[in-house]
Amino acid sequence: MAVPPLSPDPAKFALRAELHARRAAHVAALGPERTRAAAHAAAEQMLAHIPAGASVSLYLAMRDEIDPEPLAAALHARGHQLALPALIDRTTMCFLAWQPGDALDEGPMDLRQPPLSAPECAPDLIVTPLTGFDRMGGRIGYGAGHYDRAFQQYPGAHRIGLAWAIQEVAEVPHDPWDVRLHAIATEREFIRI
Repeated sequence: MAVPPLSPDPAKFALRAELHARRAAHVAALGPERTRAAAHAAAEQMLAHIPAGASVSLYLAMRDEIDPEPLAAALHARGHQLALPALIDRTTMCFLAWQPGDALDEGPMDLRQPPLSAPECAPDLIVTPLTGFDRMGGRIGYGAGHYDRAFQQYPGAHRIGLAWAIQEVAEVPHDPWDVRLHAIATEREFIRI
């Protein structure tokens, strides 16, 4: 099932804008110290649900996304193979091997990513950033469809969203190409779908 190009779905567009503003205001109100503490709390929520030996794709936080760095550090210490998403072009994303401290390149769309020469990794678990989520596994991202295509490319990978609790909505508009999450971790709880 192909993901169509970015569409001007008015419901998703309005919800995305509202959630970006909500997230930015929340992080600004928290301040740096409480933001870091929340990132550690989210990592703790997720760690118990990651099987030993699983290869895990994470992301590097952009703007006011909840930061998975504490999770990456804990998984690295436990010996997990880690990967980061990398954009080959504006539409094609893959996962490349990475560990904390490795060099990063500037990719398309301001994505910090491993050099394209890094080995490709087929993750057992994909941790994805979210703009919003619901308790049915619905997610809304930035609108380019990168993660939906990646989820289709790796159908056996367990999909976990990482978000601030305030990013939860009653229902995310769902298109036929949207791939639902298996779980969501926030600084407050782990939500199994």
